[in-house]
Amino acid sequence: MAPGLDQEWCGQQEQGGHSSPGHGTGEELREGNPDCEDGGDAAASPNKPARPRGSPGQASANGAPRRRGRKGKAEVLLLELSQTPEQIPVEKGLGNSQDGDGSPRGGRPKRRAAKVALLYLQELAEELMPVSQPPAPAQDTPQPAPRKRRSRRRKEEEGADSDDPAQDADFVPPQEALQAEEEEEEEEGSDTMLSEASEAELEPPRGHGGRAAASGRSKPQCRGLAPNGFHNSIMAPVEKSSSLTCSLREQKHSQWEFPDWIPVAHRWTCLSDSEAAPYLPAEEQSPLFSVQREGIKEDGALYRLNRFSSLQPHPERLDVSFFVGGPVWAMDWCPTPEGSAAPQYVAVSCHRSMEETHSVSGLHSGPALLQLWSLGVLQTGQGSPSKARLAYAIAADYGCVWDMKFCPSGAWEPPSAARTHPQMSRLGLLAAAFSDGRVVVYALPHPGALHHAKTTQVKDGSLHKHLICKVQCVATLQVGSIQAGNASECGQCFSLSWMPSKPHHHLAAGFYDGTVAVWNLLTKSLLQCVHQPDASLKLYPFRCFLAHDHAVRSVEWCKADSNFLVTVGSDRKIKFWDLRRLYEPVNSIKRFLSTEVAWLLPYNGITVAQDNCYASYGPCGIHYIDAGYLGFKAYFVAPRKGTVWSISGSDWLNTVAAGDITGELVAAVLPDLAVNPLNVKRSLDRRFPVYKADLLPCSPDGPQGTEQALPRTHRYSEMVARSYIRFQDTDLRSFQNFPSREPMRRMHRQELKAELSLDRLQLEALHRVRFSPNLDSQGWLVSGGQAGIVRAHCLAGLASAVGLQLLPECQARFSVLYGDTSSSPGPPERSPLPAE
Repeated sequence: MAPGLDQEWCGQQEQGGHSSPGHGTGEELREGNPDCEDGGDAAASPNKPARPRGSPGQASANGAPRRRGRKGKAEVLLLELSQTPEQIPVEKGLGNSQDGDGSPRGGRPKRRAAKVALLYLQELAEELMPVSQPPAPAQDTPQPAPRKRRSRRRKEEEGADSDDPAQDADFVPPQEALQAEEEEEEEEGSDTMLSEASEAELEPPRGHGGRAAASGRSKPQCRGLAPNGFHNSIMAPVEKSSSLTCSLREQKHSQWEFPDWIPVAHRWTCLSDSEAAPYLPAEEQSPLFSVQREGIKEDGALYRLNRFSSLQPHPERLDVSFFVGGPVWAMDWCPTPEGSAAPQYVAVSCHRSMEETHSVSGLHSGPALLQLWSLGVLQTGQGSPSKARLAYAIAADYGCVWDMKFCPSGAWEPPSAARTHPQMSRLGLLAAAFSDGRVVVYALPHPGALHHAKTTQVKDGSLHKHLICKVQCVATLQVGSIQAGNASECGQCFSLSWMPSKPHHHLAAGFYDGTVAVWNLLTKSLLQCVHQPDASLKLYPFRCFLAHDHAVRSVEWCKADSNFLVTVGSDRKIKFWDLRRLYEPVNSIKRFLSTEVAWLLPYNGITVAQDNCYASYGPCGIHYIDAGYLGFKAYFVAPRKGTVWSISGSDWLNTVAAGDITGELVAAVLPDLAVNPLNVKRSLDRRFPVYKADLLPCSPDGPQGTEQALPRTHRYSEMVARSYIRFQDTDLRSFQNFPSREPMRRMHRQELKAELSLDRLQLEALHRVRFSPNLDSQGWLVSGGQAGIVRAHCLAGLASAVGLQLLPECQARFSVLYGDTSSSPGPPERSPLPAE
């Protein structure tokens, strides 16, 4: 045996096991092993002398470091960095046994975890270098040539099973990296359990770069505060999602679809006062309410709005309020092309009475009113100078509306598009789910075109002061077939979803009996499409499947891949479906009663709002549920003390907003959910209140009078006579010092000890929340509930630098595409309807 070779082996080794020179097996030795003389720093090798003993920090004559004492990882790392490459010993494991490294007998180890650990230590070393620089080498010491470190991609291309000894010698992890790998093995059970998510955490989000890391990739700048006051780790996914949303919309969205579905003037009949009366909501005035804005001393004035009227937008905070006449249960934004700078419209539907209730088990028909509200030109941090106004309304006889969805793209054309009479320029395509079991699709014109073409004679009296019309729809969607009658056997329709990818020709709907139906809106099949005498279409689904054992509460399409669909039902199940194999769901989760879901574009899962009637165990509120491919556990977004009726997500801002029965509208910035969210930091700082609605007693002397108790009744007339609603708005222009501000403290108090009174009418409850899907008005959020007061707020503080940079680029592209507004988009595809 060579002189100086240790006689004691650290660890156990099978006899006859020798590794070839330069091709060690990488067998790790545990530090602190009492059988190892050198403290477990390295394994002794028959071809290499062991480290002599000595005081910490000293080196032997041959340059090998002596035994170190109990030091911290940072000190050990700095000590390694202070040595020249010649002084750092090359340590290799012994033996070919399969013990701890997962390598086969006689083979090479799997070093993926060690590579990731080494990469982390190298990045940590770069951060510590300015603090402690390594000593400069002596003048007479020859400078060794710097060793080139090959990139990870090149190593992967060369193959992990290569037997090249030079490749092994090129990667020499220090002892700290081996120790980190051993700790990973103890936690995960095997080094192969290090998932792709661990590597993805090292990937920088797009548009949020930092200084270059050792591997050549840019490191995300996740330290310090962003200009809006949020931490950079919170805003990094926002910038990443903005650029990703813009790029994917260029691929998935279209400029022009459904060229045959053009609004025609003679299909819109304007109603007089007497004809419109049965369709109008019963309440002519709103409840009393006040608005208190953070940082502004209000005078405590009480407002009461007339039906279809609004308040002047606040000049500084930009918030909008208007009264629709009844409890809001359906709402959606009208999509516009990116960079169009067009007026923004919101479709709203409400019940006719404040106390109106419906049995979900039967079909209901009757008068209903679909309202289209114009909010003016909205941009990030800039609102409309004029009031919100009712552009026009559609009178229908199919019962109440449970859900409304606009076609995601390809339905908007410029208002000045040249149309020969009787055609009108099209604003969008709106699908509405009614309580009589049918789904109706309307082709909506621009309000200016409709006012210009208002030539229909009114039979009785003068026109209503608001433009209310009876409309001939372009298509009626029903479940069944041409052989089975017109009555729907599936019950009421509660939810809708357009296919998010062009040509948007599929539409899915969920029904009371658990059925999900999918229609092909462009079908030419005589078994699925029937032409009606009024020139409209009656469509039957090409695919129906029983998704749940009870009513389908919400249906949502995956925006990244139209083959996938998610449904939630009253049977407390969440099911992910692949439409190519509907015999069983991709994943089924039974956890709580879900009310609505939001599927953001870049993620493999959904954000779920829940009812707390079954949530006696575990946290209640808003969760992120993985579809099952990545195997992540549920991520708790925000706790809620009451039922969360609605949830909406913004792809541009990577943010979800939810309204609950307690009257609080809460928004939460999601982390990068492409990686495991269980290690997300600052989860408490990611959520914030938009506003809080409270129902307070109102004495005859006004709100400042003597204290009174709220009436315990479900009668609206008694509640509105003795109470008023107080809206407390948060200043959303900046989030500086946000954890210590009053809205955040109030929200945390509500999360801990909020009280829910079920023995009275929940006049402050929020039923519908919708984020604007448009780039121009990104950050605008509209909400409405039981009181019939719809409010719009601008989350100006969440605007990312990437989103602001995209807007002028999209405006330039829009001006090129639509600069000549004398012709509508896609004229070769348009075939005008024949005049009747």
